[in-house]
Amino acid sequence: MPIGNTQPSVRPALSGRTDGPAGDTSARRRPARRAGSGGGLRAERLAPYILVAPAVLIIVLLRLYPLLLGVNFSFTGDGARNGTAVGIDNYRELLTDPLFRTALGNVGWLVLLLPVAVAIPGLLATFIYLRVPGHRVYRSVYFFPAVLSPVIVGAIFNLLLAFDGPFNAVLGAVGVPPIDWLGNPDIAMFVVVGVHVWATFGMSLVVFLAGFATLDSALLDAARVDGASLPQVIRHVIIPGLSRTIQFVFVTTMIGMLTSMFGLLYVMTSGGPEGSTYLPEYYIWIQQGQMNRPALASAASTVLFVIMLVVGLLQIQLLRRAGKES
Repeated sequence: MPIGNTQPSVRPALSGRTDGPAGDTSARRRPARRAGSGGGLRAERLAPYILVAPAVLIIVLLRLYPLLLGVNFSFTGDGARNGTAVGIDNYRELLTDPLFRTALGNVGWLVLLLPVAVAIPGLLATFIYLRVPGHRVYRSVYFFPAVLSPVIVGAIFNLLLAFDGPFNAVLGAVGVPPIDWLGNPDIAMFVVVGVHVWATFGMSLVVFLAGFATLDSALLDAARVDGASLPQVIRHVIIPGLSRTIQFVFVTTMIGMLTSMFGLLYVMTSGGPEGSTYLPEYYIWIQQGQMNRPALASAASTVLFVIMLVVGLLQIQLLRRAGKES
């Protein structure tokens, strides 16, 4: 007796169907996923701005807004004309003031001495990176002055550079007559700048050492194999490799020279002799703190800000060109 086919029938898979309940459910889920992914992308794009916003707000409130107030205040009067608009009278007075002109001339000397102030920590960092004997001790010794207060540094060098101090005693022992280091108008400014460089180059040294950590050591090894001398290695390998670091040190050193020498000037020379060691920041303090002329001090501060901005941009431009040419 013939038996019929009892095998179960095979139904087609439902994975490819778009009709029915399963198809409707998957169709309803797809727009939800797209909406969620779009929100995630927007959050990722906004995240950097949200993270930077507090820092930007602090800069605007504590830096830019006071700066704009100071610039606006520089166009008002002092004394009997306090609060009244005087145009550019304060700037005219600055240009006719011999002390402010001396301060601007000293700024020019600072710009000329800037490469020396940058080269000293750069060379010392190079020797430490090349592991000269005793490089660990030198690293600590070089950085030590950076932790001292400018007032302490000034007091120490006042004793060392006194007319009857140790420096002149050493010079006298070799037959050199004593030098009035801080009383001679021709050399006092250079002495103060030298003390400032000694006291602050430790921070630049640390920045250079951090830059050396990013330098490709294979280039140095290749230069040594080719028989390059140390000056050639510095010129053709180290300087191009540290171009960004050098730019940063140039700008920060210039800003430090223009805005961080007040303590040394106050302790060592008080602007003397004969006003030869005046800098804009010391002139600003004199006008604000002693002469009670805040509007004129604001005008001098604005001039100092413009000088730093122009000099900083020129330095970056020149260093970029030098880096491309090398």
